[in-house]
Amino acid sequence: MIAYICGAMAYPVAVVVTPSAGERDRMTAAFRFFLALPHMILVAGPAAFASGLLGSVAAFLAFINWCAIVFTGQSVTGIHEFTTFFLRWHTRASAYAMLLVDPYPPFGDAEYPVVVTVDSPPAVRDRVSVGLRLILLIPHLIVLAVITFIWAIVTVVAWFAILFTGHYPDGLQQFAIGSLRWTTRANAYALLLVDEYPPFSLE
Repeated sequence: MIAYICGAMAYPVAVVVTPSAGERDRMTAAFRFFLALPHMILVAGPAAFASGLLGSVAAFLAFINWCAIVFTGQSVTGIHEFTTFFLRWHTRASAYAMLLVDPYPPFGDAEYPVVVTVDSPPAVRDRVSVGLRLILLIPHLIVLAVITFIWAIVTVVAWFAILFTGHYPDGLQQFAIGSLRWTTRANAYALLLVDEYPPFSLE
């Protein structure tokens, strides 16, 4: 069993994915979209975290936190904890929906083969980068629109591969995991969990 770790570069958001070993579960893969729907309703899919029920709450709280940081230089502890909780759930649900793992994700926090860790931010936040966060995100949003489109195509190809062979092609799987890493880092930056600018990288 191989764990793919987002550890090649120093960044305060780490994503560790342990793909399902051996032959994949063809039955759950065949109906993955429908099985993932409850999670998608709550935390949305890989690309649009703010559209789920909890995603909308996280986005609203991020706005409140944005105001707090811009005016006081400090984030609200409770908001940071909830948003981190949401990010972990969103990443696990995305990995499941995109066929990277077979175990059904928990509704909340529990042991799962997709682990997200977010370093605690400094006590005094970077007001300038927080104030300009939406503008600074634009390059990532543009690139991620392309990455997510390719990731969707890769997932469709992987879906057929799993149904007919029981295996997710390794090269495609590594690209998909890299896409998950990139998306998670960008989401963490968008939700004000970190101030470091995310790298343009699948690693």
